[in-house]
Amino acid sequence: MKKRGASMVTLVSAMYCIAVVHGFSTPQRSLRVPHAHGSASRSIGFGAVPSNDRNSGRLSFSKSSNLVKDVVDTYVDYASRLWNETSTDARREIAQDKAKSAIRTVQHLVRGEEYVNLGIGDEAQEAGVKMLEACDLMLHAMGKDNSTNTIQSPLHQVALAEATTIGQGQAYAKSLSEGATSPKKKPQRSILFGSIMGAIVAGWVFSGNYIFTGLFTLMTILGQLEYYRMVMNTGVYPARRISIVGACAMFVTALLFPNLHQVVLPTFACYSCIWFLTMRRTVSTIPEIATTFMGMFYLGYIPSFWVRIRTFGGELEPTSIAPLVAPMLNWFGQTAEKLPSFIPKSIHLPITTGSVFIFWSWLCIAFSDVGAYFVGRKFGRTKLGQISPAAGATSPNKTVEGVIGGCAVSGALGVLGAWVMKWPRWYLTGAVHGVMLAMLGLIGDLTASMLKRDAGLKDFGDLLPEHGGIMDRVDSFIFTAPYSWIVIQYVIPFLKAGAKTKLPV
Repeated sequence: MKKRGASMVTLVSAMYCIAVVHGFSTPQRSLRVPHAHGSASRSIGFGAVPSNDRNSGRLSFSKSSNLVKDVVDTYVDYASRLWNETSTDARREIAQDKAKSAIRTVQHLVRGEEYVNLGIGDEAQEAGVKMLEACDLMLHAMGKDNSTNTIQSPLHQVALAEATTIGQGQAYAKSLSEGATSPKKKPQRSILFGSIMGAIVAGWVFSGNYIFTGLFTLMTILGQLEYYRMVMNTGVYPARRISIVGACAMFVTALLFPNLHQVVLPTFACYSCIWFLTMRRTVSTIPEIATTFMGMFYLGYIPSFWVRIRTFGGELEPTSIAPLVAPMLNWFGQTAEKLPSFIPKSIHLPITTGSVFIFWSWLCIAFSDVGAYFVGRKFGRTKLGQISPAAGATSPNKTVEGVIGGCAVSGALGVLGAWVMKWPRWYLTGAVHGVMLAMLGLIGDLTASMLKRDAGLKDFGDLLPEHGGIMDRVDSFIFTAPYSWIVIQYVIPFLKAGAKTKLPV
């Protein structure tokens, strides 16, 4: 195979596997996803579990014999559930919950809040009685709320949080807690699950431009639905369909028409404004328009730069460990020659310069989280809130020492990756690249935490056991995409050109 110096970097793939979802021990090895309708759940096994069937005499990876079918069914089930929970009916349910919560708040204040003075005398008492009667009539007309039921739907979490802050929620939450069991302690993260997820991601990076973009687009759809479900829980109703279509268009355009990539965002932003003006029965609010734009920008335009990076460098450049992986690359080359000619070259030769760059960049981001966790746990003394109050309020457990540890680990891996990719002055450029990735990854993590905290949610979703939804796992990889594209598109070529002409760089 020509240019076989391109590297899979397989010597460190095991490191990447462990880093993506770091952890220690847990017996759980399956991915459980509730069905969109009903309480039944499905399980996709990621670890070998002994079968109870004595006649089989072998290990079973899933209740279904077809793992691929299970994965597809799980994706469809989760996407369907997210779609239903962001539908028009769900919006009505949220509005009803907020209205009921507001009426109950008025009842609580009129009936005698200690620090609220509603007036003295017969006139004030008569007005209070009429107000309570009106509230009772409203609740009866809306369908009286049974406050003794345990709230399980995420659509009710924000209403409960709001009620708690105004006083009535204290009694309301107490009544719930008396009839509900205490939540179970969250199990520790599984190193086995993290290793398998890391291996899947590593294979995805080197799967070819079309497969990489296709899976990225599918993942973006889930992330968008998680985001808009979170937004709707706060009582804001954005244009989710336009945003999802626009985000998918950004990924496809970044792959097939990169010169038009920057045009997609303003085009769909204009289209969303047209929709707000022509299809809504009432005047749209600033939060509705802003969250629509934010969804397309945050989960569409920014991460789509990874697709542009993936297509960079169709011809592989030799790396420092090319001799070590030459046998594997030769095998890939021989296999590619047997494939039909109509199959795109990106599938024949799925390893590009951009894919190697993505591998090392994602490795730095993943291990920066690991380094920050261990260093912060061992040496963390200075809370991040002492430097940035807002960041500290967003993530109270983060420490300055942890941030420094994450930057150090990411910088070290950046140096190793720069040496492998033969960057000019790799010991310096790699360190700077690694630290920048760690810092931008931290900003992405804090941004996602800020959104969840404002919405009153613990996780964006529940697709991955012990790890939340798609957004909970990829938040550190979002803001690193545009920076990484600038590095591979402009910075590194400039440094290489300077090194060839003996210019000081």
